[in-house]
Amino acid sequence: MSLNDRERFQLRGALQEAVLKCSERCLYQSAKWAAELLNSIPEVDISSLDSSQLRDDRGYASAVMASAVLAPNTDPEEAVLEARDIGRYLLAKSLFDCREYDRCAAVFLPEATLTGIISPRDTSATTPKGKGKGKATVGTSKPNNGQTIPKISQRSLFLALYAKFLSGEKRKDEDAEMVMGPQDLGTCKNKQLTTVSRVLEAWFESRKTEDGDFVDGQGWLEYLYGMILAKEKNDELALYWLVRSVHLFPMNWGCWLEMSALITRVDDLNRVMSRVPEHIVSFMFHIYTSLELYQHDANLASSLDKLLYIFPSSSFLLTCNALLSYHAKDLVAAEQNFSHLLSVHPYRLDSLDHYSNILYVMNARPKLAFLAHLCSNVDKFRPESCVVIGNYYSLLSLHEKAVQYFRRALTLDRACLSAWTLMGHEYVELKNTHAAIESYRRAVDVNRRDYRAWYGLGQTYEVLEMHAYALWYYKKAAGLRPWDGKMWMAVGSCLQRMGRNQDGIKALKRALLADSYYEAGNSLEGAADSMRGDPEILLQIAGMYDNLGEFENAKAYMEMCVAQEIGSPGESQSESITIHHDSPGGDSDDGGDGASRGAGTEGTGVTAATSKARMWLARFAMRTEDYATANRLANELCQDGVEVEEAKALIREVRSRMESGGPGAS
Repeated sequence: MSLNDRERFQLRGALQEAVLKCSERCLYQSAKWAAELLNSIPEVDISSLDSSQLRDDRGYASAVMASAVLAPNTDPEEAVLEARDIGRYLLAKSLFDCREYDRCAAVFLPEATLTGIISPRDTSATTPKGKGKGKATVGTSKPNNGQTIPKISQRSLFLALYAKFLSGEKRKDEDAEMVMGPQDLGTCKNKQLTTVSRVLEAWFESRKTEDGDFVDGQGWLEYLYGMILAKEKNDELALYWLVRSVHLFPMNWGCWLEMSALITRVDDLNRVMSRVPEHIVSFMFHIYTSLELYQHDANLASSLDKLLYIFPSSSFLLTCNALLSYHAKDLVAAEQNFSHLLSVHPYRLDSLDHYSNILYVMNARPKLAFLAHLCSNVDKFRPESCVVIGNYYSLLSLHEKAVQYFRRALTLDRACLSAWTLMGHEYVELKNTHAAIESYRRAVDVNRRDYRAWYGLGQTYEVLEMHAYALWYYKKAAGLRPWDGKMWMAVGSCLQRMGRNQDGIKALKRALLADSYYEAGNSLEGAADSMRGDPEILLQIAGMYDNLGEFENAKAYMEMCVAQEIGSPGESQSESITIHHDSPGGDSDDGGDGASRGAGTEGTGVTAATSKARMWLARFAMRTEDYATANRLANELCQDGVEVEEAKALIREVRSRMESGGPGAS
């Protein structure tokens, strides 16, 4: 994907307009996102462009407007209202910037006016149906007492209602108890949601045409209404208004983020993509949401490369690139990408909690210490900084200190997903299962797509030996990360403990296929071709076959387990790892060919699992009176240095039987 100078100039103009309009409405995160993108586009030489065409170009108009304090409005009626409101608008914006949200809202919507608008309406009001639990009612714009919304510009109305919403959020945080304290039940609600929702309903109802459609606004009030509906768990209706908003103003990144939070499956994402406008921001939205759903295929990498060609220094896209490697389990590449991002933007703290997770898994203590010091020096009271420092203390096994910093992060931002999940991990280390379960549950409440929290709940219930609960949570985690062998291994182990060996075998075979999928470069065909296994998983499958009395299958998997030592299967490996019919890749049932496909891969060397498998095979050979094989395997065990005493006893037994002239003595 490449843009010519004219298209690049238009894109710069659109981003400049977005920065101004978002800033006017105090949507500072969206303004920051647009400004960062704007400054990552290489400069355009305006002198090389045709001036006569530029004057008719919206990009040119936006570039000229960038020197102004406020963006002009192309709608004549709205422009008149904005000009009339300018004094009160500047006062309201100043109050908003000083975090006096109630005063800001009262400039345009005094309490008496709000009370009149949200007073009980007649029973003819209708209630649209939505997906979630909450319901958004749509009534008339003129309640029983005749109070109507003041005639103000959409910009002023948005600022007043957004301030009212943030006032409720602020009061909700103030009412909340200490994080994980005895009274912290997570039940505090924003009491202004109903007020803002009813005002917006009345405003939209007043713009309804005779055929039931709504007159198009500017996209900002639609965005606010969608956000309120999402808070009320009315997901379907929220998505409708958010899609409507991005059609009217596609450069509002906050609106795209709200849509992303409502999408829980790849199928849902594909359906939403068919409803949104074709725009470069929708392209970014698809990449961002795919990463939130833990996707990491070649098409996604290609799309990201195309965008990086246009925005080569974009911190947002560089972060997406690092997360793409992280989700693909390429920790080295992810660490390098984050390190490069940090060198380009050394004062940017966004997403550094993910970087600290990578360094923690890699056990890179010096780099994690450096990152913790850097974050502390930049802003020690940012949630991301607290999470990074908490991870550092966790790596030092100072779990109580880590919990202290994760709680500090949550005091600053109750919706900090990483802090809830990581605090759950720390409570598991501290053997405080009740607190761990509560932390994981709160993480799931923040984001139901967080597979780590679901997996943590499964682990915690497994520690409590509540295997039915553990299995349910493990399955949720596996559904979110179907190509992560660790998830399926947990499901299989849990099923084994419940005595459901057949189902456990199916789950563990999925784990084998999933691990091969990553090794084959995220290709299903490559995964089938490079099928090899973790010795622990192969040993577990063989053990379950043994419990079921299917000794030939058990023997085949024990032999596969032993073969992993050198990385190429033995001749007796006659059974392929056949995935059951409802597994990904279950169609490939090509006989005994699959087991030999791992040839040429690097071996694991002698492990406890391969030694146990070799001991089982030696004993199986004894049962079948194949004393020569039993003697060979027992001698190998002595050389391995594992299970030596049992191996020596087995050798003595083999020799005594061979000397007595048993059937397998020859």
